[in-house]
Amino acid sequence: CAPRCLCLWLCLCLCAGGAVPPPPEQAARMARFVLHSCEWGALATLSAQRGLRGRPFANIFSLSDGEPGRGSGVPYLYLTAMEVSVRDLQVNSNASLTVSLAQTPYCKKHRYDPQNPLCAHIIFCGNVVKVNDSEVGLAKKALFSRHPEMETWPKDHNWFFAKFNITNIWVLDYFGGLKIVTPEEYYSVKP
Repeated sequence: CAPRCLCLWLCLCLCAGGAVPPPPEQAARMARFVLHSCEWGALATLSAQRGLRGRPFANIFSLSDGEPGRGSGVPYLYLTAMEVSVRDLQVNSNASLTVSLAQTPYCKKHRYDPQNPLCAHIIFCGNVVKVNDSEVGLAKKALFSRHPEMETWPKDHNWFFAKFNITNIWVLDYFGGLKIVTPEEYYSVKP
C-alpha cells in the first residue's frame, strides 16, 4: 500500500504545478514548506479580556518566515499593543499558531477541503516575544517583502516586530493522524 500511496502522491504533486510539497514521510520538511508557503495564520491565545478570561481566543495574523524562497522557519509577526490578542499575550505569552496549505492554490487545484489531511496544516505551540534589536532587520525584511502594505501602517500605533518561539510542532499532512516534529528536527532540515 505504501508504494502505491507514494506514487499517487507524486502524480498529484506533479500535476499541480508550482511548488511541490515534500512527501508525507518528511514531516519536518513539510512543516517548513507549509509555513513558508503561508502568508497568514490563526494565532490562539488565552484571553485576558473581561468575560473571556482564560478562554481560548483565535485571531488571524499576517506572518512571514523570510523573503520568498528564503525561509528561516521562524514565524515573524508585526504587532501593536492596540490589538486584542496582543493584550492577551502581554498577560500570557503562550500561544498556538496554525497554518494551512488551504490558503494556497495547492488544495484548490486538488479539490481538497481544508479539513482533508492531504491539505496539510501545521500546528505550532510556543510563545510570542518581541524580537531583540539584532533581529529587527531580519524580521522587517521577512515581513515587508511579503506584506509591503505594512510599511504604510499608522506610525502612532507603535508597531513592533515579534516572533513565535516554537516549542512543539504537529503536522497533519496525510491519513493516520498527527506527526510530532521536534524544533531541532524542524530547524535542521532544508526547506
